[in-house]
Amino acid sequence: MPRSHASLPRLFVEPDLAAGTELTLNKDQSLYLAAVLRKVVGDGVVVFNGRDGAWLCRLASDSKKSVTLETLEQIAPQTPPSDLWYGFAPLKSERLDYMVQKAVEMGVGTIQPVMTQFTQLHRLKPERLFANAIEAAEQCEVLNVPQIAPAIDLDGLLDGWVETHGDRKLVFADEGEASSSPVQALELLRGQRIGLVIGPEGGFSDAEREKLHALPFVVPISLGPRILRADTAAVAALAVIQAIIGDWR
Repeated sequence: MPRSHASLPRLFVEPDLAAGTELTLNKDQSLYLAAVLRKVVGDGVVVFNGRDGAWLCRLASDSKKSVTLETLEQIAPQTPPSDLWYGFAPLKSERLDYMVQKAVEMGVGTIQPVMTQFTQLHRLKPERLFANAIEAAEQCEVLNVPQIAPAIDLDGLLDGWVETHGDRKLVFADEGEASSSPVQALELLRGQRIGLVIGPEGGFSDAEREKLHALPFVVPISLGPRILRADTAAVAALAVIQAIIGDWR
């Protein structure tokens, strides 16, 4: 997005976007613009829907209950969707929010909660996960909001992996691996479709690790000599994947 528009608020919307159309925002978005940010008629806003790029709009009405935007011009083309799949064992409260937000920032295309033996949280609110993904996309100028896939048990994920994901490789951040750099293992996956699975606090169980290591599509990697918290491991693994074989190159 042009840096000249970087200071403008950004909002995710559902409708199609085109020049000269009007958008009526929902109650929460209207309250945010008119009451929290105190935007008035004529002020600029950037909107995106994950399909039509980023668009510059201006307030046509500033009611706290229902703000209307006039769509002016596209200021950034739509970026292609990411093919990077990310599965993680849900953590509690704010750390769960953090993991989703960081996954969006790191360019993940699909986010899927994976229930393991040591998973701490078993009741998820998909709408909260999606809300966190939207918030991260709005704040970080991401034009593709990742898909939030339904939660799945680790055994079900692995047993159905080939049927569901085809030839996609599954990178497994294994705290039991001898400390080493992940660079060589990841470089061997260059040009291939990639998934990443991160375990819970306490890691995967011995039985889960044994099953993961036995599968031909799984690629275990080490994240160095220190034991990382699950949310830290997620960011570290996504960073090295994007830097070595992803869209940072």
